[in-house]
Amino acid sequence: MEVKAFIENYKEAFGAETELPLVFWYSDTPVRIVEKVGGCLFKYIQEVRNGEFVSLNADNIGCGGGKFYTGFADMPDYVPEFVSVKEKYRKTPEMVKEQLDSLRVPRIRMAFLNFARLDKIDSFDNLEALLFFAKPDVLSGLSTWAFFDNGAADSVAVPFGSGCCSTITRAVLENRKKGRSCILGFFDPSVRPYFEPDILSFTIPMFRFKEMYHTMRQSCLYDTHAWKKIKDRL
Repeated sequence: MEVKAFIENYKEAFGAETELPLVFWYSDTPVRIVEKVGGCLFKYIQEVRNGEFVSLNADNIGCGGGKFYTGFADMPDYVPEFVSVKEKYRKTPEMVKEQLDSLRVPRIRMAFLNFARLDKIDSFDNLEALLFFAKPDVLSGLSTWAFFDNGAADSVAVPFGSGCCSTITRAVLENRKKGRSCILGFFDPSVRPYFEPDILSFTIPMFRFKEMYHTMRQSCLYDTHAWKKIKDRL
C-alpha cells in the first residue's frame, strides 16, 4: 500500500481538484502542538485541511466531551444530562448513559492524537482511519466503493453521536476490533457550524481501508457510464 498511489487513484476517480482526506493516529510524541482553544476540537481541523499538522491531547482540547471521546479522560458526569436536557439530542439522560456505557469508549495510553492531510504523510502505518469531508456526489462514490465487497447492512453506518464520536471514537473502535464498517457523520448540529453546509464526514477505519485500497479500481469508480456522469460534474 502506497500513499502516493492511492492519491493518484483517488484523484483519477473523483477529479484532480477533489479535497484529500485527513488521517489521524495516536503517538507518544507530538507532531505539532497547538494552543488550547475553548469548545469543539474541530476548530483546529481547518488548519489540517490547509496542510498543517495538529497534535491534540488532554491539555489543549477545550471540550470535556472531546477529551472523553478521544480517549484522554473519563466521561464527565454532566454529559448525559447536557446531551439530553440542554442540547435535546436524546429524550432522557438515561438513554445517553446507556449508549455510552455500551459504546465503551477506550482510554488511550498514548499522549497525543495527531491529524494530517493525506499528502503530508509517507506511510499508512499506525493510522487509525481516513477522514473524508464530502459533498453528496463524493459520498455516493465513497459509499458505493464501500458497498462493493461488503454486503453487510452496516457496511456504511450512521450511528448517533457527537462529531468527534462519529469520526474518531467509532473509527478507533472499529479499527481495533478489525471491523468492516465505514462511518457517515457530522449529523450533530453542534459540529456543523465548523464546516461547510453541504458536506458530511465519511470515515474509513484503517483495517477496512486495507481491504478497500485493493478493490478501488475494480469498483464503479472507473470505466462505468453511471460514475462518469457524476465525475463530469464534480
